[in-house]
Parts: sequence; C-alpha cells; structure tokens
Amino acid sequence: MESSQTENLTDTKQDDDARQSKQEDEEARIEEYKKLMDQKIALRRNNQNPERPDANYLRTLDSSIKRNTTVIKKLKTINDEQKDGLMDELKSVNLSKFVSEAVSYICEAKLRSADIQAAVQVCSLLHQRYKDFSPCLIQGLLKVFLPGKSGDDLDTDKNSRAMKKRSTLKLLIELYFVGIVEDASIFVNIIKDLTSLEHLKDREATQTNLSLLSSFVRQGRLFIGLRSHGHESYDEFFKDLNVTADQKKFFKKALNSYYDAVSELLQSENASLRLMEAENAKVLSAKGELSDENTASYEKLRKSFDQLLRGVSSLAEAIDLQPPVMPDDGNTTRVTTGTDVTPSSGKEPSVLEPIWDDDDTKTFYESLPDLRAFVPAVLLGEAEQKLNEQHAKGREQSSESNAEQETEVHDNAQTSSATEDQLEGKADDVAKDSEEKEKDKGKEAEKSKEKDLDRKTEKDKEKVRALDGGSLDNLLQRLPGCVSRDLIDQLTVEFCYLNSKASRKKLVRALFSVPRTSLELLPYYSRMIATLSSCMKDVPTMLLPMLEEEFNFLINKKDQINIETKIKNIRFIGELCKFKIAPAALVFSCLKACLDDFSHHNIDVACNLLETCGRFLYRSPETTIRMANMLEILMRLKNVKNLDPRHSTLVENAYYLCKPPERSARVSKVRPPLYQYIRKLLFSDLDKSSVEHVLRQLRKLPWVECQQYLVKCFLKVHKGKYSQVHLIALLTAGLSRYHDDFAVAVVDEVLEEIRVGLELNDYAMQQRRLAHMRFLGELYSYKHIDSSVVFETLYLIIMFGHGTYEQDVLDPPEDCFRIRLIITLLQTCGHYFTRGSSKRKLDKFLLHFQRYIIMKGPLPLDIEFDIQDLFAELRPNMTRYSSIDELNSALAELEEHERVASVEKPESERHSDNESQKRQPHDDGRGSANGAEGNGKDHGEGADSESYSDSGSIGGHEDEEDLLSEEKSNDASENEGDDEDDGMPVGSDEDESGEETVDEEGGNAGGGSKVRVKVLMKKGHKQQTKQMFVPGDCSLVQSTKQQEAAELEEKQNIKRRILEYNEREEEEMNGGSSQMGNWGQGGSNTGSSIRSGGRGNWDGWIRGGARRHHAAGGFYQGYGRRR
Repeated sequence: MESSQTENLTDTKQDDDARQSKQEDEEARIEEYKKLMDQKIALRRNNQNPERPDANYLRTLDSSIKRNTTVIKKLKTINDEQKDGLMDELKSVNLSKFVSEAVSYICEAKLRSADIQAAVQVCSLLHQRYKDFSPCLIQGLLKVFLPGKSGDDLDTDKNSRAMKKRSTLKLLIELYFVGIVEDASIFVNIIKDLTSLEHLKDREATQTNLSLLSSFVRQGRLFIGLRSHGHESYDEFFKDLNVTADQKKFFKKALNSYYDAVSELLQSENASLRLMEAENAKVLSAKGELSDENTASYEKLRKSFDQLLRGVSSLAEAIDLQPPVMPDDGNTTRVTTGTDVTPSSGKEPSVLEPIWDDDDTKTFYESLPDLRAFVPAVLLGEAEQKLNEQHAKGREQSSESNAEQETEVHDNAQTSSATEDQLEGKADDVAKDSEEKEKDKGKEAEKSKEKDLDRKTEKDKEKVRALDGGSLDNLLQRLPGCVSRDLIDQLTVEFCYLNSKASRKKLVRALFSVPRTSLELLPYYSRMIATLSSCMKDVPTMLLPMLEEEFNFLINKKDQINIETKIKNIRFIGELCKFKIAPAALVFSCLKACLDDFSHHNIDVACNLLETCGRFLYRSPETTIRMANMLEILMRLKNVKNLDPRHSTLVENAYYLCKPPERSARVSKVRPPLYQYIRKLLFSDLDKSSVEHVLRQLRKLPWVECQQYLVKCFLKVHKGKYSQVHLIALLTAGLSRYHDDFAVAVVDEVLEEIRVGLELNDYAMQQRRLAHMRFLGELYSYKHIDSSVVFETLYLIIMFGHGTYEQDVLDPPEDCFRIRLIITLLQTCGHYFTRGSSKRKLDKFLLHFQRYIIMKGPLPLDIEFDIQDLFAELRPNMTRYSSIDELNSALAELEEHERVASVEKPESERHSDNESQKRQPHDDGRGSANGAEGNGKDHGEGADSESYSDSGSIGGHEDEEDLLSEEKSNDASENEGDDEDDGMPVGSDEDESGEETVDEEGGNAGGGSKVRVKVLMKKGHKQQTKQMFVPGDCSLVQSTKQQEAAELEEKQNIKRRILEYNEREEEEMNGGSSQMGNWGQGGSNTGSSIRSGGRGNWDGWIRGGARRHHAAGGFYQGYGRRR
C-alpha cells in the first residue's frame, strides 16, 4: 500500500510538472505571436498616417552621391542581421533624389523567407520618409509577375525566376498587412494571371503557379475568407483590412476553379501514365527489356506526374480541401512520388511492394487474438449491453401485447353489446380484470428475469476472480517480462478477468510509464493495447492523448537528459501506428513538428519515428504520397543544413530504411566445377581430422591448370577459420615436396600482400592483414622462409612510410594496427628465436619496437595488454623502457657490443685457421675428394645433433646462421690444408695421371706464398712437363679452386636427388593402403623420408636437420618448427 501511494504521489507530481511546463511553452509561443502582431499593428498605424519630414530637415542630412550610392547598394542584401545598421544609415542620408534607385535595388534583392520581416521594416521606414517610394515600389514589384520575353526566358534561369516570384508575393502580402500597399486589387490581377487555364499547357509554369498559389493561401487566408491560424484577440486586425466581399468571392472562386482544372489534368496524366505502364509491361513480357527511348519517356512522364501531384496536394491542403486520390486498378504500379520500381530495373511493374517484410512481422501486427473466444462476455463489458438491449425488446413486446389485448377486448365488448345489452357491465369488468392481471404478470416476469441475470453475472464474476490467484498489481509487475508474442497475449487474457474501469486506468498508466531504456517492450505493449481495443474502446482513447501531450511537452526541451524519453515516446507512437491504433495524422503532425525545427534532438526524434513506422506508412497506399513528400523534405533539410556526421548518418539510414534505393540483384560469380571443388576442400572440409584427405585430393588435381588458383586460394586464409591458418601452411609444406615452385610462389604472394596492406592502410583489409601475418609466421614454422625474412618484415612494418609526406596517412598517430600486426607475427613464430644470432636479432628488434610504441603515445588497453603478454612470453626479463632517451642509450650500448664482438671474431677465426693448417695431413687427390665428402657428412651429423624437444629446447648448434658460418670456416681451413700437396689440373703425364697438379710450395715448412704448377710444353715433336711457381693469390689459382668446389657441389646435389627420387617412388608404391606418415629429411646421411604408421604422426624437420614436432590435436605432427 505504501509503495502504491508513493507511486501515485510521484505520478501526480510528474503530471503537475508536465502540465506546468506545457503551459509555460504555450505562454512563450503566445508571447512571441503577440510581439509579432503588435509590431505589425504599430507599423500599419505609422504607415497609414506617416509623419514625413519636410524639405528643410532633409537638407540637413547627407545628400552626397557617394554616400547615398553606398547606402543604396546595401538595399540589395537586406537580412535580419544587418537590418538595424541599415536603418540607422537610411536615417542619416537624404534619398529624395534617389528613390527610384533605392526601389530598383530592393526589387533586385534575393530575399529569403527569414528576411521578409526585415525588408518590411526597411520599406516602412522609406515609406514614412519619402512620398514617392510606395508607388514606385509597388510598380517595381509587380513587374516580376509580368510575362517575360522569350529571350529573357532563355537567358534567365527558370528556377531562380520562380523563387523570385515567390519571395516577391510574400513581400507584397506583408506590405499589405502593414499598410504600405493599400489596394487589394493588385492581388486580384496576380491571382487572375496565376489561375489562367492557358498556363496549363506549360507544365513548368503550372508547377510554379501551384507553388505560388499555395504560398499565397497559407500567408493570406483572409483573402478567401478563411480564418487565420493565430490568437483570437487579433482577428479584428485581419477584419479591418480592406478586402471586399466581392474580392474574397473572386479569390475563392478562382482558386476552386483552378483546383478543379488541375485535378482533371492530374487525372488525365495519371491515365496516360497507367497506359504507358501497361504498354511497357507488354513489351517487357514480349522482349524482356525496354528500349532506352521508352525508358526515358516513362521516366519523364512519371517525374512530371509526381511533381504535379505534389503541387495539387499542397494546394488542396492550403484551401482546406481533401487531396486528390488516384484510382488504383491493381494492374499497374502504384502512384508514388519516389523513385519506385521502373521497367528498366528489371522487376515486373505490376508487383506491389508488401507492407510487411516477412510473414512473422505481418502475423505480429495483424493477427491479434480474439478475446471473445477466451474470456466470458460478462468480463468484457458486453453482457450489460446485451441486458439493456433485452430490456428494451421486452418493453416493446409487452406494449405490443397489451395493445393487441385491448383491441380484442374492445371488439368483443362491441359484439356482446349488440347481442346482449344486459351483459355490458359484466363484460367490461371482466375485460379490465384480465388486462390488469396480464400487466402484473408481465412486470413480475421482467423483474424475475432481471434478478436472474444479476445473480448470474455476480456469480460469474466471483467465479472468475476466485479462479485467478493473482491481483492486478502482480499482473502489472509481470508486464516488463513479456518479451514475446505468446507472453503478452496470455497476460492480455488474464487482465480481462480483472477488467474494471479502475483496472483499465491503472493498466494505461503502467503502459505509459514504460522505462525509457526498455524500448524492446514497446511493440508488445502496443500489441496488448491493440488487442484490448477490440473490446475496451476506452483504453486507446486514454493512452493516445497522454502520449501526444508528452510529445508536445518534450518537443521544446533541449536538455540531454530528455533524449531517451523523447525517443521512447515517439517510438511508442510509431508502434501504435503500425497496429492502426494511432492515426496517421498524429504521426505526420509529430514528424512535421520535428522538421519545422530540424536541429538538435528533433533530428533524433524524426529519425526514430521513421525507423519505427516510416516504412509502414510509405508502403501503405493511403499514406504513401504524403510520406514520400515528408521524406523529400527530410533529405532537402539534410542537404541544406550543415549536420554533424552522426546526424547525417541517422538521416540517411532512416531515409533509405523507408525508401530503399533500387539496385540490381547481386550477380554471383560463376566458377568452374574444379575451382568450386578446391574452395570446398580448403574453406569447408579442411580441419585437423581431414587434413590428410585434403592434401591427398589436392595432389590429384591437374597441376598445370590449378597451380595459380591454388596459390590464390591459399592467400585467402582470412576466409577460413583463424585457428586453422597453420593447416594451410601444413598443406603448403606437403605440396612443396612434389612441386618445389609452389611454396616459393605462396611466400612471394604473402610478402607482396603484406606490403600492399602497408601501402593502402585500408580499414576493411585489417582482418585480412592479420591472417596474412599469422600465415607468414606459420610458413616460418614449416621451414619455407628464413629468420631474416621474418625480421625484414618486422622492420618493414615499423619503418614503412615514416619520414615521407604520406606518413600521417599510411600510419596515423592514433592508429595502433601495426602494433597488432607485429604482435601477431611474433606470437606465431617468436618463441623459436631463443638462441644464437636470431636471439640477438630479436632482442635488438624488441628495443626498436619499444621505441615505436613510445612514439605512438598512450595506447588502448587491449593493445597494451597484448604487448604485456608478448613480452611475458618471449622476453619476460627484458626491461620495458618508458622514454626515448633510455631506449637510445640501450640501443647505442647494444650496437657498441656488437661492433666489439665483430672485431674480435676475425682474430679468433684466423687463429683457429692456423691451428687447423698445422694439424692437416697431406693427402693425395683421392683423399682430398674423400675429405670433401666427409665434410658434407660431418655437416649432416652436426646438423642432426641439433633438435627441439617437445618443450622447445635447443641442443647442438645454435642456429642455421651459425651453422652456415661454421661450414664456411671449415671448408676454408680444409681447402687451405689440401692445397699444400695438390697441383692445378692444367696438364698431366703418364706417370702422374692420378695426381693433382696444384701444391703449395713448402707445405710442410708452413705456409709458402707460391704454388707449384706443372706446365705441359712442346718442343719440336716432343712433349714435356715443367714445374713453375705461381703466386697463391693469382686469379688462375682462385678460379681453379672455385671450379673444383662447384663440381663437388654438383655431384652431391645429383646424389641427393637420386636418393629422394627413389624414396618418393617407394612411398607412392606403398602409400595406397596406408595413412600418410611423417615427411621430412629422416636421416643425417641420406635425407630420406621416414614413414611411420600407427597414430600417423607427422615428423617434421627444422632447418639444418634439427627435428621438431607439432601434434595437431594430438594426432598429427607437421613439418618444421611447430612445437
């Protein structure tokens, strides 16, 4: 009870505040209207009795030509802002000799509607000072309405001429109100010209005349005897104007006659339009398309008809007549003012757009439950009506029976009197007694029936209320939970069991007080009201005035706290309109109020109203024309006003929601069946369990035809699941074993896509760019790229575009997407850079990365958290610097350390080279070749010594770059040792056919500077060899060494390929019945592939031979560095 009393007090207080605020707004409007009318009355009084200064006073003012010319030129740009200053200047000059010039400038002024009052005040001032001003002004303004010459029509823009006529007519009417124009007959001539039927032949002239006549009637309703829309206390002001009865009769007759004529013209044009639509339909059905000429003709006629219809409707509304309704025969397109479906759009013109988008929406708004089928009639208030009807019928029947009885008794009495006069008195007594008895019986029967009905009604109500366990308060508390059609229908039926006048009032108050943030409840509340309105007519009549009153109260409130309440109110009205509870006139009046002051909250209110019921009103035949006009006004206001981006987007969304633009249907790309199968494999079938099958199917494709398309599809990793990007890299690794150039093409395209993304920096490509970065990291995991490619890409991301004119476009200061790209790449493959030179490179890059982060300034929280997670995963002990100076000093220290290390390294290498030369044995040529072979074998064994465990630890060599540098140093030392005993293979004789001809002089003595060479010489017919000593740095010696190394490498490659070919052939022979096993270089000597059965583990190999494992879901282990 206390809570309900508190709610009642709160509601009462809110009602009082609303009523007081509405009253204040109404008083403000009245005061503004009074101020305007008082100003007109004062100007009229001064203009009718002007006190003009004499010639002596005018001589005291400035009469110079220069000064007067300057002031007169300002009359061409009269506006409300410059009005006061212009009037002060006019008071300070003497324009007696320049009246005609002043009039000409006023007539040439391009006045807006807001500048009319300022022009009236300026003209009033000149009228009160100069006697010749008014006649010249009237004559100059009337010239605008004279028919121009043909040459003038060609030179003058017709639109600007129409606008000039409109502003001039408004100025003349206002001048008539303030007494400058005293004769109303000038308007008779203007209207007579505008309503001339000769202009109907010219369509553009007809449109202009309709617009002028509508403006004339709205502004001067008194000319045709209509009451002005204003305060009643000023009606006397309009009655005192000198408009005779004959003139009013003429205006009214001319306007009505012209309206009838343009209505007939509209009907004939409508018939022509329908005929053309029917012909176009026949052409479409026969040929399937329309010619450009027919399409242009239809568009021209349709546009002309729409403009004429708008003009006629506007004139009808101005003179208080019903707008014309075009007949709809259902065989052609409906008549609207928008850009509807035309034959050229490819749609059938006879197809009408449905009001509702789908059947569910239509069922929700049109299929309402019949309460009479669920609730007894006595609870719906219909039993009392039936009871009253039964009572009335009973009274009529009783009166008729009494009349019949009286007639019969009277006849019997006459008969008996004719036969037996002596029985006359007895017969009369009997007749009276029988009549009284019948009357008493009828009354008793009626009373008993009434009592029975009352008892039955009370029993039914008590029975129903006894069945319902909850009260009205409990029912109202369940209202916010009714968020489905079934729940609100059930609650509506339950309310009928508690039906009473007080209950209905309480329900309406609860529905009206819906929370302003619970907009999703409004459709269901509106459905409840629509359902109840079929039996309880007072429910909508109580709610609608409350909503309308609230709208009028809130329309002038500009506080930000009122915006949600405004949106709730207007959406409620829109939902009731879709249930046909709120009349369309109420919706249009609310929309017009918002468009009249199209700013601030009114834009949001208008857009929410259109989003709620605009599409419904536009597609309804009864309101489509008016809604189309409102939508065009909305877009014109949007184009004229400088709206902020949010409001501009709101207006466009609301407009196109009501009136979607016509577009041709999207044509789906037609792909060959083979391409469709490839896309199905990659984008639909690919997952951890099907990767073997997908790879097997891809290998069966005709490679020449599908290679390029496969590369294209592999690059579209963003179209698949992000968690399956590594499977695409796995497929790349599998296919590259059989097609070497495929992996190269994929890597090239990925790097190119990354660079293109940096060049464009398109927001729409961000998801795609993230997927490519993940893909690049997975390609490194599967050994398709080196670490140098990864670091080059990382540095490219933070360096690209900086220091150029396009820096702010390519990498804006507030854009943190490049940081997200780096995080994605390092999270994918950064955990491999834990030893050797790659670790040093990553440490150095992370310092540069920190500097890039600091240059960005404060970061969003999600980016900052990702950065923290990245450093915690890769370098948990690395220092996070907070300033550029600290970072620069750290980078300088790191670079100095690298420089010192690079200086010390060559010295240690030279020392190790000398030691190896001392320990190198002297071998013959065959031993040297075996030594080269042994070096390759040792390299393989050394490479195999490095392995990743499941936890990612590294043993053996530190990195592939360390391996490469070590191989180079070993080759150099071995070659130097071998050079001591070998000679250059320039020539040989029979005794030394198996020996090499290059040997270093004094090899055992240690490091001579010349090489002994055997040279074949011919003297006469004899051949002999001669030893020569050649410097070791000679180009001949160096080129010979390089040639030998190249031949040795070629032999090793041929040997490796032969072994791989044998292994592949063996796999293909055994792979038909068994699952795919592990791929990679399985041994240190031969590099053969090892197939393992059982669980089907994919055993991959890292660069340099170190083995890494990746368990894909516990069943597959892929190539490369995957953990």
